Amino acid sequence: MRAVAELAVLAAVLAVGAALSRRGLLPHGPARGDARLRPGDDESSPGVSLPRTLRLYGRAARRLYVGTNGVISTQDFPRETQYVDDDFPTDFPVIAPFLADLDTSGDRGNIYYRQDDSPDVLDLAAGYIQAGFPRTASSFVPTNVFIATWEDVGAYQELSQDTEPSEKLNTFQAVIAYNDEDTYAIFLYPDGGLQFLGTRPKESYNVQLELPARVGFSWGDGDDPKRDGLFHSLASSEQALRHLERESNTGVPGVWVFHVGSTASLEHVEPGSGGGASPKTRAHGAADYTHALYSHADHASTELPAQHGLQATSLHPDHGPRAPALLSIVPEGLPVSSGQERSRWLHPDGDRGTQRSYFPNPSSYSSGHHGVGVEEDVHFNSDVFTYSAASKETCAQHHGRCSPHAFCTDYATGVCCHCRATYYGNGRQCLPEGAVHRLNGKVSGSLMVGRASIRFQDVDLHAYIVGSDGRTYTAISGVPQPAARALLPLLPIGGLFAWLFALEEPGSENGFSITGAEFTQSLEVTFYPGEETVYVTQTAEGLGPDNYLSLKTHIQGQVPFLPENVTVHITPYKEFYYYSSSAVMSSAHREYVLAAGTANQTLSYRLRQNITFAGCPHARLPARQQLSVARAFTLYDGQEHVLRYALAARIGSAQDNAENPLVNPCHDNTHTCEATARCQPGAGMEYTCECAAGYRRDGRGCREVDECAEGLSQCGPFTVCLNVPGSYRCECRGGYQLAEDGQACVPLVPATNPCEDGSHPCAPGDRARCLPHAGGRATCECLPGYAGDGIVCSDMDECTENPCHPAATCYNTPGSFSCRCQPGYEGDGFQCTHEGNTQRLTPCQHEQLYPRAVPPGPSLVGDGHVPQCDEEGRYRPLQCHSSTGHCWCVDAAGQEIAGTRTAPGRTPPRCGSPAESIQRLTPCQHEQLYPRAVLPGPSPVGNGHVPQCDEEGRYRPLQCHGSTGHCWCVDAAGQEIAGTRTAPGRTPPRCGSPEPTERPRTMCERWRQSLLEHYGGSPRSDQYVPQCDVGGDFTPLQCHGDSGYCWCVDESGREIQGTRSEPGSTPPCLPSVAPPSVRPSPRPDVSPPATGTFLLYAQGQQIGYLPLNGTRLQKEAAKTLLSLHGSIVVGIDYDCREKMIYWTDVAGRTISRASLEPGAEPETIITSGLISPEGLAVDHLRRAMFWTDSGLDRIERARLDGSERQVLFDTELVNPRAIAVDPVRGNLYWTDWNREAPKIETSTVNGANRRVLVNKDIGLPNGLTFDPFSKLLCWADAGTKHLECTFPDGTGRHVIQNNLNYPFSVVSYANHFYHTDWRRDGVIAIDKETGSFTDEYLPEQRSHLYGITAVYPYCPGAKK
Repeated sequence: MRAVAELAVLAAVLAVGAALSRRGLLPHGPARGDARLRPGDDESSPGVSLPRTLRLYGRAARRLYVGTNGVISTQDFPRETQYVDDDFPTDFPVIAPFLADLDTSGDRGNIYYRQDDSPDVLDLAAGYIQAGFPRTASSFVPTNVFIATWEDVGAYQELSQDTEPSEKLNTFQAVIAYNDEDTYAIFLYPDGGLQFLGTRPKESYNVQLELPARVGFSWGDGDDPKRDGLFHSLASSEQALRHLERESNTGVPGVWVFHVGSTASLEHVEPGSGGGASPKTRAHGAADYTHALYSHADHASTELPAQHGLQATSLHPDHGPRAPALLSIVPEGLPVSSGQERSRWLHPDGDRGTQRSYFPNPSSYSSGHHGVGVEEDVHFNSDVFTYSAASKETCAQHHGRCSPHAFCTDYATGVCCHCRATYYGNGRQCLPEGAVHRLNGKVSGSLMVGRASIRFQDVDLHAYIVGSDGRTYTAISGVPQPAARALLPLLPIGGLFAWLFALEEPGSENGFSITGAEFTQSLEVTFYPGEETVYVTQTAEGLGPDNYLSLKTHIQGQVPFLPENVTVHITPYKEFYYYSSSAVMSSAHREYVLAAGTANQTLSYRLRQNITFAGCPHARLPARQQLSVARAFTLYDGQEHVLRYALAARIGSAQDNAENPLVNPCHDNTHTCEATARCQPGAGMEYTCECAAGYRRDGRGCREVDECAEGLSQCGPFTVCLNVPGSYRCECRGGYQLAEDGQACVPLVPATNPCEDGSHPCAPGDRARCLPHAGGRATCECLPGYAGDGIVCSDMDECTENPCHPAATCYNTPGSFSCRCQPGYEGDGFQCTHEGNTQRLTPCQHEQLYPRAVPPGPSLVGDGHVPQCDEEGRYRPLQCHSSTGHCWCVDAAGQEIAGTRTAPGRTPPRCGSPAESIQRLTPCQHEQLYPRAVLPGPSPVGNGHVPQCDEEGRYRPLQCHGSTGHCWCVDAAGQEIAGTRTAPGRTPPRCGSPEPTERPRTMCERWRQSLLEHYGGSPRSDQYVPQCDVGGDFTPLQCHGDSGYCWCVDESGREIQGTRSEPGSTPPCLPSVAPPSVRPSPRPDVSPPATGTFLLYAQGQQIGYLPLNGTRLQKEAAKTLLSLHGSIVVGIDYDCREKMIYWTDVAGRTISRASLEPGAEPETIITSGLISPEGLAVDHLRRAMFWTDSGLDRIERARLDGSERQVLFDTELVNPRAIAVDPVRGNLYWTDWNREAPKIETSTVNGANRRVLVNKDIGLPNGLTFDPFSKLLCWADAGTKHLECTFPDGTGRHVIQNNLNYPFSVVSYANHFYHTDWRRDGVIAIDKETGSFTDEYLPEQRSHLYGITAVYPYCPGAKK
């Protein structure tokens, strides 16, 4: 029965002879039970659950989604702006039969989809697949198919009252057939089904460009960096798209089959080969299907060939060889088609020996379709028509060389072609008058921009021409910076098209009427005053079958550097063109204006061009014509990376008395001004030599003026004048700041806030504290010892928690308590010893006297457990509970080692010597591990305060509270010195040695000192050390050791783009000619983030700052905290003790850190032995960090300064990514998103007791976090789309949210989770209790976000 159905349908398909009919599509529509996608512009279906797992691109899928825009995916779609106008690869998995901006609004078509297993449909799919893979799929039997059909759908169109919806509608179908082992995709394009081939971008800035659809497959990115960006493109140009209906890889025109998944090894998409020549015998130029999926970094093309009929089957009998089609399933004698076509399809030996490319006959050009693109890899090799008197040619012999819209004329020495009425051109190529035309091309080049060398290869050029009024629009995409911005003044690139298609005045001819579509333009442009010269060659290669002009452009030379904030303005102009029988010449001088804010600068360049072509010797050309450009603009779109030119031009006869304008000597560098002076053009040929601002005439040159030494500055009181080349600047002295008028310096005055002026709603100051925030806001918080919301606070009885020593008595007081040692003991009440015994207790001995009550189970100790200490007061390695009988091992700090606990009656575990240091803790170190709760006023420390200790464990003289912001001085015993406490926001007290009276070190000096210390005091000759001047500022010229590379920097030390020079030449870091700044300028220090809790996230080359108001994202206050050019920051974590951020850099293969204190500089602490460092976790108690390396498949540990580095694990790891640490319990957790066996593992921080926690029902566990408050381990899975949590022993697993997009990293804070998402490119907030999405933050700069961490004003787990 299956064979009968198969034969019947395929016979119907082939009987048509020319192409696939709509009857050849698999049955679809409401009658077959199809679901209908909601009409609209950017809709997507719910996930369609599949009855069995589908293998796609080497991964498993259980549901499919259908989108309006001609695409199917295994996950829900992002917003169409993130993919619909972009080339492959996409950043999510894609099956794309026709990816374009489609729209079914207003009942313009239907999109159907369904899952099916009916025998007739399975038989049809199997027939197509076996036709495409006659050898490898001859026995393939699908068990299920998924069918998506786009029926009569339209392109998105901006409609107005004056426009009607386009009548061009498309119909196509995608089928995914699969069983437990293999998956195949089938694309079907019926005859006449593709009536439009591209769509116009919604944000095209009024430039009428149409983007061709894309057909193919994309792997997506994010879960496997080694396979990111892989894709297979069948067609992405209009010419290639046009062949989809007429050609095939199965033998059935319009049917394309691909092997896209298998349980066996299938690394790439495999196209069918049932309808074309063998790959071993196909001619050069055919599409190379053996490289099906390739990285976006490759330059090879796998697209359907635009004009070759070798790999794909063509319908035309002279299009090249044929391969046997459907011989195994079409019985002999079944009518397929008639005549010659049938023999071409069915005879396997036919044309075997001929391997040739097909080029279209010019006579077959259609005059009814315009504006359709030619694929860039099309090689139009038609002979160039030349005229020769020696061998006379006649129209009878060569009329085919003329355009179909031209007539041929015989002359005495040969023939010429002339366009017919309503067309224009040179006769060989003719275009309809007044029509819209399009142009495609590639641009390559090698440019020196300033001192930077920039190369680019085959970037795209598109032009759109409105012939009715002489408007041309040109867009060049992909030119790297700073070259793209430097090309803004080079309007002649787009000016060529203005001359070609200018509006013709009576008796005049534009360029296309003379040259046609085959010519070469050579252009030389010299910029003044720098005399940079650039050469441009543009070669037109003819018209395609649909009147698409193809062009190649090459740019080489030097252009001036343009800063980022500059725009270029070009005024209307006129220029003359001189004509001969085979060449056109022009030269001109053109001015342009650089605008930056309110400042303008006029510059100029001189251009010379000639255009060569093969013309008719009998044509009567004008000797000279004038091109008038009425409007011209140029701009660079930094978001789209597109350089745009637009012109409106007309061409007419030249005035008899018109002459080329003379060039002022300032413009062509013939002036006599010396190098230190500036040539200022005057009227006509006059000019003057002037000194720039900040310079004074000295003979015939200029010398720099020291305004500070000569008293010429306008610096006010309390300022310091600093001379700089060509100018000066004023800085406020220490202790002063800029006044509101920005002119003078005034003494520093603490900023007012609601907490100081009494306008806050908080409870009285003895019960609550007021916390100021930016914008004049304040929040209230009850003081320690009180409970409430900060507005109403009630006293707490701390004595109920037994905070005092067992030999002390607790006395509750309003808002606090006190401890007093009992008679016979001495001490502060928190530690009491027998009188006369001054020996300090070890932590173990202290815990014997003062047992702690904690939850039973895997924890520090059991409930009510009194630890066993050895003779020296250390914890014994084996601890056993005296009442329950449980036993377990502990480390040197008494922390239970996870997984070692045994039940009563079982053999106790074997515990060796503690691995960590067993040295006694100093009082400061002990208090860091066991914080105390004491009075908030003058007392040893503040409530919840974790003291800061120096390197030897002593109390630092200055102590500051992490959450309240109070600071005070302490003595050697850590006791607060009365009268030294300062309020938040005030200058901290001076504790210990007095501060030096000299000025503070500048950024340059701090950076220099940091690098010198990093290099061990004596840097090598190839290491960079900043050069500072006597005032501590960066010298304008910086050089890299003795390498010879130098560059210019701004006042913050940042390199000025385009100024880097090669060895042997020094960049001219000359002073700016802008007038001097007379306003005092603040010092260029880095400002730290505000106090309070905030999030830090990694976004490529920067670390972002996102503050929290409670748990709400304060998106309006988000900013970039740290810019790290050239880095890719992935993992990030925070050390709450030293207030430092740590991060991994996969681009630099390093680990670095930076303090959040003002003026801090980044410090690299791990510089070698890394390949792909990703996850990072900081243990603030042990002063250690841990990281994963997915390149080395390792987990390593080191101290926070990078010392004592050791490998914890380097086996049984495939793709380790996220890592988290529980400092209190000493446990480490990490994820391994091994695609075959993903898992989450744990061990101690020393690498002991490694075991798997989770390995069931997980996919791609990207993010991992340990919540120190709930004691839960939670992870975000980009494969299952789940956010889940479990207890540290693997029990109590539960799902928080089951519909994530594409999470990368996650962090827990309060009652929320915050994760970075690669679909949204933002930070997403999720409520822990409800699992609902509560907020999101999308940075203005769209790019992937990586790691995320939360920064608390205190250390988690250190509160009472």
